[in-house]
Amino acid sequence: MNARRLEAVRQKLKALQLDGLLVAFIPHVRYLTNFSGSNGLVLITSRQQLFLTDGRYTAQSRDEVKGYRRVITGRNLFQELKQRIRIPSGFRFGIDQMHITVAEMESLRHLFPKAKFVPADTLVDSFASVKLESEIDRICKAISISERVFYGLLSVIKEGVSELDVAAEIVYQHRKHGAEAEAFEPIVASGERGALPHARASSKKIRKGELVTIDFGCRVNGYHSDLTRTVAVGRISTERRRIYNVVRDAQQRALDESRDRMKGKELDAIARRHIRDHKLGKFFTHSLGHGLGLQVHESPRISAISEDILVPGNVITIEPGVYVAGIGGVRIEDDVAILKGGHELLSTIPKDLITL
Repeated sequence: MNARRLEAVRQKLKALQLDGLLVAFIPHVRYLTNFSGSNGLVLITSRQQLFLTDGRYTAQSRDEVKGYRRVITGRNLFQELKQRIRIPSGFRFGIDQMHITVAEMESLRHLFPKAKFVPADTLVDSFASVKLESEIDRICKAISISERVFYGLLSVIKEGVSELDVAAEIVYQHRKHGAEAEAFEPIVASGERGALPHARASSKKIRKGELVTIDFGCRVNGYHSDLTRTVAVGRISTERRRIYNVVRDAQQRALDESRDRMKGKELDAIARRHIRDHKLGKFFTHSLGHGLGLQVHESPRISAISEDILVPGNVITIEPGVYVAGIGGVRIEDDVAILKGGHELLSTIPKDLITL
């Protein structure tokens, strides 16, 4: 796998007239090398591929990183790189400026004063966003664990239980069922707090007649799941049920139309139009979805302004939501693989409202 990825990167470097690619963003380091640690640096040129890390990862990198010259150092990785390579004047480094700090950029310019640093933000993204079958299998494993956790939560969510209790159960059950980590801090938002799209779980206790939105995911072998369901505790109002049905139907319309060669904004518009037609458009305040893989949020972007074009191998989320102050919120999210001429729904939890 690494050999194919190296060749693809080198072909891209040639097309962009770059002499080398410098990668410090850990998800991209993992994509290129299979390294799962927290500190690594990769340099790829036409003739060499260099991987640097520190002494904590001596044994781990030996097992995980194949096909690269490995360097273990006790100093700053950029400083070590300076000692390991000779850079001619005018050498053109491709860098991901979206994932490098100002201090790191200043350090690179100081260490390599005769080099040129060229933005190459989408270079690795363009490859990583197209998943191999083995990568989709890892995402599906993460999804299956999260779905198992969700079904277990149905006996936990009830009147008098706090949002924090539900969130803690998600974290515990993910690990118990084999996840290596959470994809992100679980969102548990009940009642009026459901109107906050990214509400952190609080000490608020769940009450009857409320909707509870749960956004959660886990990581397996580096790859993520990302799911959201909204459930009812007891009988809910007619307006809350109406909102739920509108969001459910908007999501289903977007799912049904998901296919390659669509722009992100075209898919977003399908769900957004349905919600707007039911006089709730102003309450859908975020993008329809995003790419999913080694990062929870990656390319392609599925938003009202996204020009990203879906291609076979993309894995994306589709997650419309409506958030009304004083009433609450509804979000429903599934993970989808884009195929030639269509899609495959990777998550399987039913979308009809579950009442507890």
